[in-house]
Amino acid sequence: MKKAIFFLLLAANSLFAQNIKLKDGDLIFQDMDCGPLCDAIEAVTEGYNGNDFSHMGMVYHRNDTIYVIEAAGSAVRLTTLEKFSKNTSKPMYVGRLKRKYRKLITKAINFSLEQIGVPYDDEYVYDNGAYYCSELIYDAFKFANNGTPFFELQPMTYKEPGTNDYFPAWIEYYKSINADIPEGLPGCNPGGISTSNKIKVISTL
Repeated sequence: MKKAIFFLLLAANSLFAQNIKLKDGDLIFQDMDCGPLCDAIEAVTEGYNGNDFSHMGMVYHRNDTIYVIEAAGSAVRLTTLEKFSKNTSKPMYVGRLKRKYRKLITKAINFSLEQIGVPYDDEYVYDNGAYYCSELIYDAFKFANNGTPFFELQPMTYKEPGTNDYFPAWIEYYKSINADIPEGLPGCNPGGISTSNKIKVISTL
């Protein structure tokens, strides 16, 4: 009986992952395999259903190709879904805006496309002329919502949970870019956005 239940669940999960047609504006959340910095990002915010997420992007169709608009590498860029998927060996989660908010998608996409080439925000400081992954999504939907915040900013922390100590990876990172750790400044991250009540996680890829 237990084996039957197990295989039934396995089949259901497989079906859940495969029967998905991505739409413009869908948000894809990743648990990237990028070492200590990704681990530190994931440790401070719990994502949807307890998952860890360290990167995200927004789906955009052009002709017959599925792209992801993302802030990654050196700048905001357009990446094919195939290439984006290679960031991780773990399942990627797809979030879709609830129906009443979908009117914002076109403006959010257009805003994001206009940001292509804007430098990546190495300092992870909001509103400094550069973008990290979730910051781009935050601003895109704020713009689409006529300047009213759509997702939420929260005080950012770079400290190990339950302590007053910074993650060693962040100390080393900010030293390497000759910048102060922006502890407590407003910001956002993929895990936080994945739990927003304005989206519904509909599948994995």
